[in-house]
Amino acid sequence: MNRMNRLETVRKIAVLRANGLGDYLFAVPALHALKAAYHSAELVYLGCPWHEAFLDNRPGPVDRVVVVPVSHGVRTENGKVESPDQLAEFFERIRTEKFDLAVQIHGGGRNSNPFLLKLGARVTAGLRTPDAPELDISVPYVFYQNEVMRYLEVARAVGGVITNIEPTVPVTADDLAAIDRIIEPPGGPLLVMHPGATDPRRRWPTDKFAVVGDHFADQGAMVVVTGTGDEKPVVAAVAAAMRHKPVDLCDRLSWPALVGLMARADVVI
Repeated sequence: MNRMNRLETVRKIAVLRANGLGDYLFAVPALHALKAAYHSAELVYLGCPWHEAFLDNRPGPVDRVVVVPVSHGVRTENGKVESPDQLAEFFERIRTEKFDLAVQIHGGGRNSNPFLLKLGARVTAGLRTPDAPELDISVPYVFYQNEVMRYLEVARAVGGVITNIEPTVPVTADDLAAIDRIIEPPGGPLLVMHPGATDPRRRWPTDKFAVVGDHFADQGAMVVVTGTGDEKPVVAAVAAAMRHKPVDLCDRLSWPALVGLMARADVVI
């Protein structure tokens, strides 16, 4: 694929996408595309506290994480509200970074484009719905579109070089050691089930998870159920509906341990 709109003298890139783990994974190929095009530039990810913990010392395209304050339509956090003073301090500080390129892959831009424009970058680029402010380089936000391809379109618009389209996370020795401290490596197949979802409408019924879990357990597999603190009732419901008691790791995994668990798994549902 040919490069498009490749920028000159890019030493520092900001990428805005401050949401969940699945959302980050969809963006990984675009991050690689940006890094492949501007390999000597520092790629700074504007995200959440969990990004900082998850990506610390992890190989990949992100060089550094800057945590974005709670901001309407950009970053939410339970129990916290937007602070104008905190946001003002953040923008004043971030403008001293003097980004050459700021990229928005955080929705259609109604809230995220004004946020991006306040970073003071030399060039801004990203997704845009008709009601969102224009950026220097805008890519139309198409609602029904593959998420990975959507963000790759943005990367391509600023010269990104597509190296892969499959989201991947490097697994380190620390990841494997972290999960091995929690559960012994299984002697047979390992099934991991994650029944939760931020939006309850996206959750597969707990009784169906239970049927699948019992089927694999009948074949000799170790069955592990994962989730966050808010998902404990869902995890408990799956475990209660199963004939075989699964290993409940809800709210017990560090980020390295989660990666290690997924790397050890034969099947993830």
